[in-house]
Amino acid sequence: SWPLLARAVNPADLVPEFVGGAPVAANASLRWKGACFRETLAWVEPHNRSGAPFGGGELHIKTSKAHSWTCMDLYIFATPYRVTWDYYFFAREHTFDFKEWEGEAEYEYVKHNGISIFLMESGMLGTLRALADVFPLFSQTGWGEGLNLAFLKQHMGASFEQRSQPWVSNINVDDLHSGDLFVLSKIRGRWGGFETLEKWVTGSYAGHSAVCLRDSDGKLWIGESGHETDEGLDIIAVLPWDEWWNFEVNKDDSNPHIALLPMHPDMRAKFNETAAWEYAWSMSGKPYGYHNMIFSWIDTIEDNYPPPLNAHLVASFMTVWNQLQPNYAPNLWNEGLNIRLGT
Repeated sequence: SWPLLARAVNPADLVPEFVGGAPVAANASLRWKGACFRETLAWVEPHNRSGAPFGGGELHIKTSKAHSWTCMDLYIFATPYRVTWDYYFFAREHTFDFKEWEGEAEYEYVKHNGISIFLMESGMLGTLRALADVFPLFSQTGWGEGLNLAFLKQHMGASFEQRSQPWVSNINVDDLHSGDLFVLSKIRGRWGGFETLEKWVTGSYAGHSAVCLRDSDGKLWIGESGHETDEGLDIIAVLPWDEWWNFEVNKDDSNPHIALLPMHPDMRAKFNETAAWEYAWSMSGKPYGYHNMIFSWIDTIEDNYPPPLNAHLVASFMTVWNQLQPNYAPNLWNEGLNIRLGT
Protein backbone atom coordinates (compact mmCIF):
# COMPACT_ATOMS: atom_id res chain seq x y z
CA SER A 1 0.00 0.00 0.00
CA TRP A 2 2.87 2.40 0.65
CA PRO A 3 3.84 2.70 -3.05
CA LEU A 4 0.21 3.53 -3.78
CA LEU A 5 0.18 6.08 -0.99
CA ALA A 6 3.27 7.74 -2.37
CA ARG A 7 1.62 7.91 -5.81
CA ALA A 8 -1.56 9.56 -4.50
CA VAL A 9 -0.51 13.17 -4.29
CA ASN A 10 -3.45 15.12 -5.67
CA PRO A 11 -7.25 15.33 -5.49
CA ALA A 12 -7.64 13.66 -8.88
CA ASP A 13 -6.75 10.40 -7.12
CA LEU A 14 -10.26 10.54 -5.66
CA VAL A 15 -11.69 9.88 -9.11
CA PRO A 16 -12.55 6.17 -9.41
CA GLU A 17 -12.18 4.19 -12.62
CA PHE A 18 -15.32 2.65 -14.11
CA VAL A 19 -14.54 -1.02 -14.76
CA GLY A 20 -17.99 -2.10 -15.97
CA GLY A 21 -21.39 -3.42 -14.97
CA ALA A 22 -21.56 -6.74 -13.11
CA PRO A 23 -24.14 -8.75 -15.12
CA VAL A 24 -27.15 -10.68 -13.87
CA ALA A 25 -27.20 -13.07 -16.84
CA ALA A 26 -26.45 -16.73 -16.12
CA ASN A 27 -22.90 -17.92 -16.85
CA ALA A 28 -21.76 -14.32 -17.45
CA SER A 29 -19.29 -12.26 -15.48
CA LEU A 30 -17.30 -9.04 -15.61
CA ARG A 31 -13.51 -9.46 -15.61
CA TRP A 32 -10.81 -6.83 -14.98
CA LYS A 33 -7.41 -6.17 -13.42
CA GLY A 34 -7.55 -4.39 -10.07
CA ALA A 35 -4.98 -2.15 -8.43
CA CYS A 36 -4.09 -5.03 -6.07
CA PHE A 37 -5.52 -8.22 -7.55
CA ARG A 38 -4.48 -8.99 -11.12
CA GLU A 39 -7.60 -11.06 -11.76
CA THR A 40 -11.05 -10.00 -10.56
CA LEU A 41 -14.46 -11.34 -11.58
CA ALA A 42 -17.93 -10.04 -10.70
CA TRP A 43 -21.51 -11.14 -11.29
CA VAL A 44 -24.92 -10.65 -9.67
CA GLU A 45 -27.05 -13.47 -8.32
CA PRO A 46 -30.75 -12.51 -7.90
CA HIS A 47 -32.58 -13.56 -4.74
CA ASN A 48 -35.72 -12.76 -2.81
CA ARG A 49 -34.76 -13.40 0.80
CA SER A 50 -36.65 -10.32 1.95
CA GLY A 51 -39.91 -11.26 0.26
CA ALA A 52 -39.98 -7.82 -1.39
CA PRO A 53 -42.02 -7.41 -4.60
CA PHE A 54 -38.92 -7.24 -6.79
CA GLY A 55 -36.46 -9.09 -4.59
CA GLY A 56 -32.80 -8.23 -4.22
CA GLY A 57 -29.45 -9.53 -5.36
CA GLU A 58 -26.03 -10.65 -4.21
CA LEU A 59 -22.96 -9.19 -5.87
CA HIS A 60 -20.11 -11.70 -6.12
CA ILE A 61 -16.53 -10.42 -6.34
CA LYS A 62 -13.83 -13.05 -6.89
CA THR A 63 -10.27 -11.82 -6.39
CA SER A 64 -6.98 -13.61 -7.12
CA LYS A 65 -3.27 -13.07 -7.87
CA ALA A 66 -2.47 -10.16 -5.57
CA HIS A 67 0.74 -8.35 -6.49
CA SER A 68 1.80 -8.05 -2.82
CA TRP A 69 0.89 -9.33 0.66
CA THR A 70 -0.15 -5.90 1.91
CA CYS A 71 -2.28 -4.48 -0.91
CA MET A 72 -6.07 -4.18 -1.07
CA ASP A 73 -8.67 -3.08 -3.60
CA LEU A 74 -11.30 -0.47 -2.75
CA TYR A 75 -14.52 -0.36 -4.79
CA ILE A 76 -17.66 1.72 -5.20
CA PHE A 77 -20.85 -0.07 -6.30
CA ALA A 78 -23.61 2.03 -7.82
CA THR A 79 -26.97 2.08 -9.55
CA PRO A 80 -28.98 5.23 -10.32
CA TYR A 81 -30.74 4.62 -6.99
CA ARG A 82 -27.91 3.94 -4.54
CA VAL A 83 -24.15 4.08 -4.03
CA THR A 84 -22.19 1.94 -1.59
CA TRP A 85 -18.63 0.64 -1.19
CA ASP A 86 -16.44 -2.20 0.04
CA TYR A 87 -12.78 -3.22 0.10
CA TYR A 88 -11.00 -6.57 -0.36
CA PHE A 89 -7.76 -7.71 1.23
CA PHE A 90 -7.88 -11.49 0.71
CA ALA A 91 -7.81 -13.50 -2.53
CA ARG A 92 -11.14 -15.37 -2.48
CA GLU A 93 -14.79 -15.00 -3.44
CA HIS A 94 -16.51 -12.12 -1.65
CA THR A 95 -20.20 -11.21 -1.59
CA PHE A 96 -22.07 -7.96 -1.11
CA ASP A 97 -25.78 -8.24 -0.43
CA PHE A 98 -28.42 -5.88 -1.84
CA LYS A 99 -31.30 -7.00 0.38
CA GLU A 100 -33.98 -5.52 -1.84
CA TRP A 101 -34.14 -3.28 -4.90
CA GLU A 102 -35.59 0.22 -4.61
CA GLY A 103 -38.72 -0.70 -6.54
CA GLU A 104 -39.28 -1.87 -10.10
CA ALA A 105 -37.10 0.84 -11.66
CA GLU A 106 -33.91 -0.33 -9.94
CA TYR A 107 -34.81 -3.97 -10.55
CA GLU A 108 -35.18 -3.35 -14.29
CA TYR A 109 -32.01 -1.26 -14.40
CA VAL A 110 -29.87 -3.94 -12.75
CA LYS A 111 -31.43 -6.67 -14.90
CA HIS A 112 -30.44 -4.86 -18.10
CA ASN A 113 -27.29 -2.97 -17.07
CA GLY A 114 -25.92 -4.73 -14.03
CA ILE A 115 -24.36 -3.03 -11.01
CA SER A 116 -21.77 -0.40 -11.91
CA ILE A 117 -18.38 -1.04 -10.35
CA PHE A 118 -15.72 1.64 -9.83
CA LEU A 119 -12.16 0.96 -8.72
CA MET A 120 -10.36 3.41 -6.44
CA GLU A 121 -6.97 2.91 -8.06
CA SER A 122 -5.07 4.57 -5.23
CA GLY A 123 -6.37 2.04 -2.71
CA MET A 124 -7.54 2.76 0.84
CA LEU A 125 -4.51 4.73 2.00
CA GLY A 126 -4.19 6.58 -1.28
CA THR A 127 -7.85 7.58 -1.15
CA LEU A 128 -7.47 8.86 2.41
CA ARG A 129 -4.41 10.81 1.31
CA ALA A 130 -6.32 12.29 -1.63
CA LEU A 131 -9.19 13.26 0.69
CA ALA A 132 -6.65 15.06 2.84
CA ASP A 133 -5.57 16.91 -0.31
CA VAL A 134 -9.02 17.79 -1.67
CA PHE A 135 -10.64 19.20 1.48
CA PRO A 136 -8.09 22.05 1.78
CA LEU A 137 -9.14 23.24 -1.69
CA PHE A 138 -12.24 24.58 0.08
CA SER A 139 -10.26 26.10 2.96
CA GLN A 140 -10.72 29.81 3.65
CA THR A 141 -6.95 30.27 4.07
CA GLY A 142 -3.91 31.29 2.10
CA TRP A 143 -2.80 27.67 2.26
CA GLY A 144 -6.05 26.56 0.60
CA GLU A 145 -5.62 29.26 -2.04
CA GLY A 146 -2.13 27.99 -2.80
CA LEU A 147 -3.44 24.44 -3.21
CA ASN A 148 -6.08 25.62 -5.68
CA LEU A 149 -3.44 27.38 -7.76
CA ALA A 150 -1.17 24.33 -7.62
CA PHE A 151 -4.03 22.05 -8.74
CA LEU A 152 -4.79 24.27 -11.74
CA LYS A 153 -1.11 24.41 -12.64
CA GLN A 154 -0.68 20.64 -12.42
CA HIS A 155 -3.86 19.54 -14.19
CA MET A 156 -4.47 22.38 -16.64
CA GLY A 157 -1.12 24.11 -17.04
CA ALA A 158 -2.81 27.32 -15.87
CA SER A 159 -0.57 29.88 -14.16
CA PHE A 160 -1.90 32.63 -11.91
CA GLU A 161 1.01 35.01 -11.43
CA GLN A 162 0.85 37.40 -8.50
CA ARG A 163 0.79 40.95 -9.78
CA SER A 164 2.63 43.82 -8.17
CA GLN A 165 0.83 46.18 -5.82
CA PRO A 166 -1.72 47.65 -5.95
CA TRP A 167 -3.76 44.47 -6.34
CA VAL A 168 -6.97 46.45 -6.92
CA SER A 169 -7.04 48.60 -10.03
CA ASN A 170 -8.60 52.02 -10.01
CA ILE A 171 -11.19 51.54 -12.71
CA ASN A 172 -12.59 54.67 -14.31
CA VAL A 173 -16.31 53.98 -14.52
CA ASP A 174 -16.58 56.33 -17.49
CA ASP A 175 -14.42 53.90 -19.47
CA LEU A 176 -16.90 51.04 -19.04
CA HIS A 177 -19.55 50.47 -21.72
CA SER A 178 -22.56 48.24 -22.21
CA GLY A 179 -21.38 44.81 -23.28
CA ASP A 180 -17.99 44.97 -21.55
CA LEU A 181 -17.33 41.76 -19.67
CA PHE A 182 -15.82 40.97 -16.28
CA VAL A 183 -14.41 37.46 -15.96
CA LEU A 184 -13.81 36.15 -12.45
CA SER A 185 -11.77 33.27 -11.11
CA LYS A 186 -12.35 32.50 -7.44
CA ILE A 187 -9.44 30.72 -5.78
CA ARG A 188 -10.22 30.45 -2.07
CA GLY A 189 -12.92 29.03 0.21
CA ARG A 190 -16.14 27.24 -0.71
CA TRP A 191 -16.51 28.80 -4.15
CA GLY A 192 -12.79 28.67 -4.81
CA GLY A 193 -12.67 24.90 -4.37
CA PHE A 194 -15.83 24.41 -6.43
CA GLU A 195 -14.56 26.59 -9.27
CA THR A 196 -11.19 24.83 -9.30
CA LEU A 197 -12.88 21.48 -9.91
CA GLU A 198 -15.29 23.13 -12.36
CA LYS A 199 -12.37 24.52 -14.36
CA TRP A 200 -10.72 21.11 -14.46
CA VAL A 201 -13.74 19.23 -15.82
CA THR A 202 -14.85 21.93 -18.28
CA GLY A 203 -11.46 23.17 -19.45
CA SER A 204 -12.43 26.76 -18.61
CA TYR A 205 -9.96 29.22 -17.11
CA ALA A 206 -12.68 31.20 -15.33
CA GLY A 207 -15.58 30.29 -13.10
CA HIS A 208 -17.86 33.33 -13.24
CA SER A 209 -18.68 36.29 -15.47
CA ALA A 210 -20.63 39.55 -15.29
CA VAL A 211 -21.63 42.02 -18.00
CA CYS A 212 -21.82 45.82 -17.95
CA LEU A 213 -25.03 47.66 -18.90
CA ARG A 214 -25.64 51.43 -18.95
CA ASP A 215 -29.16 52.76 -18.63
CA SER A 216 -30.64 55.77 -20.43
CA ASP A 217 -29.44 58.07 -17.62
CA GLY A 218 -25.87 56.87 -18.01
CA LYS A 219 -25.87 54.86 -14.78
CA LEU A 220 -23.75 51.71 -14.87
CA TRP A 221 -25.22 48.37 -13.85
CA ILE A 222 -23.88 44.81 -13.68
CA GLY A 223 -25.84 41.77 -14.81
CA GLU A 224 -24.77 38.41 -13.43
CA SER A 225 -26.12 34.93 -12.90
CA GLY A 226 -25.52 33.20 -9.59
CA HIS A 227 -26.01 36.18 -7.27
CA GLU A 228 -26.64 34.85 -3.77
CA THR A 229 -29.58 36.40 -1.91
CA ASP A 230 -29.96 36.79 1.86
CA GLU A 231 -32.15 33.67 1.77
CA GLY A 232 -29.29 31.64 0.24
CA LEU A 233 -30.87 31.41 -3.23
CA ASP A 234 -28.77 31.80 -6.38
CA ILE A 235 -30.55 34.05 -8.85
CA ILE A 236 -30.00 36.16 -11.95
CA ALA A 237 -29.60 39.79 -10.84
CA VAL A 238 -29.03 43.29 -12.20
CA LEU A 239 -27.05 45.27 -9.62
CA PRO A 240 -25.79 48.87 -9.39
CA TRP A 241 -22.10 49.07 -10.26
CA ASP A 242 -21.07 50.52 -6.89
CA GLU A 243 -22.81 47.70 -4.98
CA TRP A 244 -21.29 44.96 -7.14
CA TRP A 245 -17.75 46.39 -7.19
CA ASN A 246 -17.73 47.12 -3.45
CA PHE A 247 -18.68 43.51 -2.72
CA GLU A 248 -16.01 42.06 -4.98
CA VAL A 249 -13.25 44.32 -3.65
CA ASN A 250 -14.12 44.40 0.04
CA LYS A 251 -16.46 41.54 0.92
CA ASP A 252 -15.87 38.58 -1.41
CA ASP A 253 -13.83 36.19 0.74
CA SER A 254 -13.03 33.94 -2.24
CA ASN A 255 -10.21 36.37 -3.19
CA PRO A 256 -11.26 36.51 -6.85
CA HIS A 257 -9.01 37.31 -9.76
CA ILE A 258 -11.03 39.74 -11.92
CA ALA A 259 -10.22 40.51 -15.54
CA LEU A 260 -11.91 43.24 -17.60
CA LEU A 261 -12.54 42.29 -21.23
CA PRO A 262 -13.79 45.37 -23.12
CA MET A 263 -15.97 44.73 -26.13
CA HIS A 264 -14.22 45.29 -29.44
CA PRO A 265 -15.22 48.67 -30.96
CA ASP A 266 -16.57 46.97 -34.08
CA MET A 267 -18.82 44.73 -31.97
CA ARG A 268 -19.78 47.61 -29.69
CA ALA A 269 -21.12 49.48 -32.71
CA LYS A 270 -23.42 46.53 -33.41
CA PHE A 271 -24.45 45.96 -29.78
CA ASN A 272 -28.21 46.41 -29.28
CA GLU A 273 -28.36 48.02 -25.85
CA THR A 274 -32.17 48.25 -25.84
CA ALA A 275 -32.57 44.54 -26.54
CA ALA A 276 -29.93 43.72 -23.93
CA TRP A 277 -31.83 45.66 -21.26
CA GLU A 278 -35.13 44.05 -22.20
CA TYR A 279 -33.59 40.62 -21.86
CA ALA A 280 -31.81 41.48 -18.60
CA TRP A 281 -34.99 42.68 -16.91
CA SER A 282 -36.94 39.69 -18.22
CA MET A 283 -34.44 37.37 -16.52
CA SER A 284 -33.82 39.37 -13.33
CA GLY A 285 -34.87 37.48 -10.21
CA LYS A 286 -35.11 34.11 -11.93
CA PRO A 287 -33.16 31.10 -10.62
CA TYR A 288 -29.59 30.48 -11.68
CA GLY A 289 -29.37 28.79 -15.09
CA TYR A 290 -28.86 25.25 -13.86
CA HIS A 291 -30.07 23.88 -17.19
CA ASN A 292 -27.10 25.53 -18.91
CA MET A 293 -24.43 24.50 -16.44
CA ILE A 294 -24.21 20.75 -17.04
CA PHE A 295 -25.01 20.73 -20.75
CA SER A 296 -22.70 23.58 -21.61
CA TRP A 297 -20.03 21.16 -20.39
CA ILE A 298 -21.41 17.78 -21.48
CA ASP A 299 -22.66 17.96 -25.06
CA THR A 300 -21.23 14.72 -26.46
CA ILE A 301 -21.50 11.12 -25.29
CA GLU A 302 -17.88 10.56 -24.26
CA ASP A 303 -15.66 13.41 -25.47
CA ASN A 304 -16.12 16.02 -22.72
CA TYR A 305 -14.51 14.25 -19.78
CA PRO A 306 -10.91 14.75 -18.63
CA PRO A 307 -9.43 11.31 -17.78
CA PRO A 308 -10.35 9.38 -15.74
CA LEU A 309 -13.86 10.90 -15.67
CA ASN A 310 -16.58 9.30 -17.81
CA ALA A 311 -20.36 9.31 -18.17
CA HIS A 312 -20.83 6.40 -15.74
CA LEU A 313 -18.88 8.18 -13.02
CA VAL A 314 -20.70 11.49 -13.46
CA ALA A 315 -24.09 9.73 -13.29
CA SER A 316 -23.05 7.90 -10.12
CA PHE A 317 -21.72 11.13 -8.61
CA MET A 318 -25.11 12.72 -9.22
CA THR A 319 -26.71 9.78 -7.41
CA VAL A 320 -24.60 10.59 -4.37
CA TRP A 321 -25.21 14.33 -4.70
CA ASN A 322 -28.94 13.76 -4.92
CA GLN A 323 -28.78 12.15 -1.47
CA LEU A 324 -26.68 14.98 -0.02
CA GLN A 325 -28.41 17.94 -1.74
CA PRO A 326 -31.93 16.77 -2.70
CA ASN A 327 -33.15 20.32 -3.37
CA TYR A 328 -30.18 21.31 -5.52
CA ALA A 329 -29.11 18.26 -7.52
CA PRO A 330 -32.43 17.76 -9.40
CA ASN A 331 -32.23 21.35 -10.67
CA LEU A 332 -28.89 20.62 -12.27
CA TRP A 333 -30.08 17.60 -14.23
CA ASN A 334 -33.85 17.81 -14.51
CA GLU A 335 -33.97 21.37 -15.84
CA GLY A 336 -31.30 20.56 -18.40
CA LEU A 337 -33.03 17.37 -19.50
CA ASN A 338 -36.37 19.16 -19.78
CA ILE A 339 -34.78 21.76 -22.06
CA ARG A 340 -33.17 19.03 -24.16
CA LEU A 341 -36.31 16.92 -24.43
CA GLY A 342 -38.72 19.84 -24.79
CA THR A 343 -40.76 18.72 -21.77
